Amino acid sequence: MAIITVNKLVKIYESNKLEVQALRGIDLSVERGEFTAIAGPSGSGKTTLLNLIGGLDYPTSGTLTVAGKELNGMSARELSDMRLNNIGFIFQAYNLIPVLTALENVEYILLLQGVDKKKRRKRSVRILKEVGLAKEINRRPKELSGGQQQRVAVARAIVSEPELVLADEPTANLDQKTGAGLLDLMHNLNHKKNITFIFSTHDRMVMDYAERLISLTDGAIVSDQGKKSSQES
Repeated sequence: MAIITVNKLVKIYESNKLEVQALRGIDLSVERGEFTAIAGPSGSGKTTLLNLIGGLDYPTSGTLTVAGKELNGMSARELSDMRLNNIGFIFQAYNLIPVLTALENVEYILLLQGVDKKKRRKRSVRILKEVGLAKEINRRPKELSGGQQQRVAVARAIVSEPELVLADEPTANLDQKTGAGLLDLMHNLNHKKNITFIFSTHDRMVMDYAERLISLTDGAIVSDQGKKSSQES
């Protein structure tokens, strides 16, 4: 069953009275439980596509359905609620709140969802243990390494058990060993919890981990390779 359906998606930006077509009629379907990478050079449209799927921006034309909800015509408030309740985000720059501890950063999503204090504390501690940060729960972001901060970001993204996690260049600021460990972690979560993961990346390592690789060039899909099926054939 598809968790994402994209039809003829177009995104045009205007800059100094010039139009830049970031996406050129994208058609795409992603099934629940996929571990998919969207790859391409800078300017190919991969981050734009991820932002549209996440309801962080509006398409110029085309239709987009995520987790059974048609995003076209949604108000800003409706999109905000959809993101809060259905999608986890992992950003290249981590986007942690600097004055909060690792535990408080992870709890924050549950706080917004109205989960009571005892339940959100218990769930957040458990998730931080799962990502290997049991001893760092009371440290603030500046007291953590880049890899540890990104693990907090992963914990925050999955603590509410969303149907979908969108990760924009999640390994860009990490060394190869730390990045590989993070990808192993997300791959295990994908298989254990059936969370759909979609990455935007130009990192060869992320592409190699992905079970499906979609390549964009100049706002268009130029290849869509399901790695499992291609290896089995």
